[in-house]
Amino acid sequence: MRWENFTKFLVIVVAILAVAGFYMKPLALSIKQGLDLQGGTHVVLEASDTVDTKVDDDAMKRVVSILERRINELGLTEPIVQRQGDRRVIVELPGVKDPEKAIEMLGRTALMEFQDESGNVVLTGKDLKDARAQIDQGGQKLVSIEFTSEGTQKFADLTARSVGKHIAILLDKQVLTNPVVNEPIPGGKAVISGNRSIEEAERLAILLRSGALPVKVDVLETRTVGPSLGEDSKEKSMQAFVIGIAAIVIFMLLFYRISGFIANITLILFVLLLLFSLKMLNATLTLPGIAGIILSMGMAVDANVLIFERFKEEYRNGKTLRAAMDAGFSRAFATIWDSNITTLIAAAVLFFLGTGTVKGFAVTLALGIVLSMFTAITVTRYVLKMLIHSNIIKNGKLYGA
Repeated sequence: MRWENFTKFLVIVVAILAVAGFYMKPLALSIKQGLDLQGGTHVVLEASDTVDTKVDDDAMKRVVSILERRINELGLTEPIVQRQGDRRVIVELPGVKDPEKAIEMLGRTALMEFQDESGNVVLTGKDLKDARAQIDQGGQKLVSIEFTSEGTQKFADLTARSVGKHIAILLDKQVLTNPVVNEPIPGGKAVISGNRSIEEAERLAILLRSGALPVKVDVLETRTVGPSLGEDSKEKSMQAFVIGIAAIVIFMLLFYRISGFIANITLILFVLLLLFSLKMLNATLTLPGIAGIILSMGMAVDANVLIFERFKEEYRNGKTLRAAMDAGFSRAFATIWDSNITTLIAAAVLFFLGTGTVKGFAVTLALGIVLSMFTAITVTRYVLKMLIHSNIIKNGKLYGA
């Protein structure tokens, strides 16, 4: 029986080390990275009143929603769009290759109008159903548009009475194209020409699909984080992470020996589980998020220290290794529970009242606390129990007791 327990102990230790060796680095690299780690653009936008619409809570909600749709259409990795105050919106665009074009797109109100020769507005962007970029057989870059059922009828009436005349298509009061109508168009489909590149046609199609901003939006601030600066932040974070791990491993081995070795193994498991959870949650890792991970690691070690100190006290009071271990875990549980609950409450407050990276810190901290409770109380106890029950190592001093 004792060799069976010892074999299980070895299998668990080897399995954790093997999985960590093969999967920890790829798993860490697969997690999406925020603006401060991979570089990108930080933009502050401010809304202002128009003749038709005043800036209010409803207008700002629509602005945020439309900006999110535009950015998602661009295919950017984990952008952040969040409201700040009554009139401002903060947009973070990680990994943006052409920030000027992205910023220009964010600020466009995208008010599309179809005017007859008299200058009367007959259709607007609200009558559009879809817009797509395409290239015709002659290589011309076009935007094909499709109207709603109501817009189809309006467009059919407009083209029927405008044969031989111009129809102006305007975007934000600027003429995109001013074609002559050769014949009525009843099908509710048309094309916009005059785009210099397929990228320009695609940006116009995105603006039209996502809808018009209800109010005017101006760019107040633009801050670019270069890839090299983001890479430097990442390297320094990894250095801090490695140094912290090494210090913890050495400390636990020196003070708690075999118990410390088991705590180190479960700490590796804790990091694996935390990275896997962040990956499954599709989270974005930022510098504050890394700080949350390191802090939760410290709390995981703190839980083990509390348990092993109680274990040491019980053993020195004359109890057997098994009895001292059980008593140590039981006595330390209440303290660990209280300290972690209070930290979870603080993390919840940060999450609900904070913004952006503060929320990221709160999420990683809370997730780390939950997982540290599991690894410190459940996994460490199970592995240590198997080793003690194997009766291979009987000297309490070797367990740090």
